[in-house]
Amino acid sequence: MSLTWQPNLLPPSGELETRAVLKKLPAARAALAELKGIVATIPNESILLDTLPLQEAKDSSAVENIITTHDELFQAELKVSRPTAASYLNQLAADGLLVKHRLATTNYYVNQPLFELLARLG
Repeated sequence: MSLTWQPNLLPPSGELETRAVLKKLPAARAALAELKGIVATIPNESILLDTLPLQEAKDSSAVENIITTHDELFQAELKVSRPTAASYLNQLAADGLLVKHRLATTNYYVNQPLFELLARLG
């Protein structure tokens, strides 16, 4: 016995703008406006939106019994291994994003532009 699933043709033959759908339109519009307002408060909303395909892939993999964490996904996407805090800070200093200061046996990392701005304001 061969069962072959055939999808329905698009567009659907039934009415889409039913009374029930139209009644839910104001609530959907309000929710969308609220979401747009929240997104407007994020300095770079693409940071949030760019994660959606990864999250969908994670959920799809879970259906296939492949379990992973968000950290593992983002590390794989960025092609980085999990660095230690010291190596991460050293890399930021090497890239010029932080200034490394050594006092005795301890390293201190300073965000120099932020430090200068706070010094001017204070």
